[in-house]
Amino acid sequence: MATLCHSAHTRTFGKIGRRNAAKVLCSTQMPPSQSTIKVLTATSSEGKIWWYIEKVVIIGATKEIGRTAIAAVSKARGMELAGAIDSQCIGLDAGEISGMEEALEIPVLNDLTMVLGSIAQTRATGVVVDFSEPSTVYDNVKQAAAFGLNSVVYVPKIELDTVTELSAFCEKASMGCLVAPTLSIGSVLLQQAAIQASFHYNNVEIVESRPNPSDLPSQDAIQIANNITDLGQIYNREDMDSDNPARGQILGEDGVRVHSMVLPGLASSTSIHFSGPGEIYTLRHDVTNVQCLMPGLILAIRKVIRLKNLIYGLEKFL
Repeated sequence: MATLCHSAHTRTFGKIGRRNAAKVLCSTQMPPSQSTIKVLTATSSEGKIWWYIEKVVIIGATKEIGRTAIAAVSKARGMELAGAIDSQCIGLDAGEISGMEEALEIPVLNDLTMVLGSIAQTRATGVVVDFSEPSTVYDNVKQAAAFGLNSVVYVPKIELDTVTELSAFCEKASMGCLVAPTLSIGSVLLQQAAIQASFHYNNVEIVESRPNPSDLPSQDAIQIANNITDLGQIYNREDMDSDNPARGQILGEDGVRVHSMVLPGLASSTSIHFSGPGEIYTLRHDVTNVQCLMPGLILAIRKVIRLKNLIYGLEKFL
């Protein structure tokens, strides 16, 4: 048994969104605008080293991921928290609600327009990070674009129709946006490795464990099944027609099965088991806490600022 993760080309939408996939395109990267603020960070015998300061606004700041993102952005080189937006904890300091040792002197507000307007007045480069709800994403991205800010959207339940609408808007407005089904680099690598392995094995089962029973199969399992669907392979031919509940749920039409375990206190885990004559090949990704999303978030913020339209999937930046 091997446990590996490595890179391979990944399809973004799979079967669920095939009709809309062609409308969501990756843009050519563009240089930052001339209004970007430059800050001297160090000097050496080789000359000056510069980096860009990015103003970051977080929508959904009081959620667990929002609080974690506040700390991550505040500590990241070349980034500065410029706003924390939420309907709860209004007036509280963003640093305090995120558990930081010192206050950031950035209060939680419920007025996105005011925050975006203040950034626009400074002519600084900015990014809006949206952890809100599917129903508000479109308006948030449009509002950010109106003030010249690109967006990173991590709202797992967002509909692909909304993504398509956002893609058309961003293309017309020449504004950048990343819509990320996941911000976990490990999850992206797991999916890419699964695609590569799927060309070599006839049997595959997805086994996931989650601490609570909501939304199963998970979006991760659905995305994996979509990614390895229609690649010219039919899986688990021996019992494709089995309707025994113990065999798990079939996702798609190619025989990919998923088994979801729910055990309170258990870390979230996703495993993909491939088998061939005389061998089992296993890919596994475990998540212990929301910190796993922060490296991907920081990468997304750094990269999205150069875009001029919408892309779907963090894998485009890896």
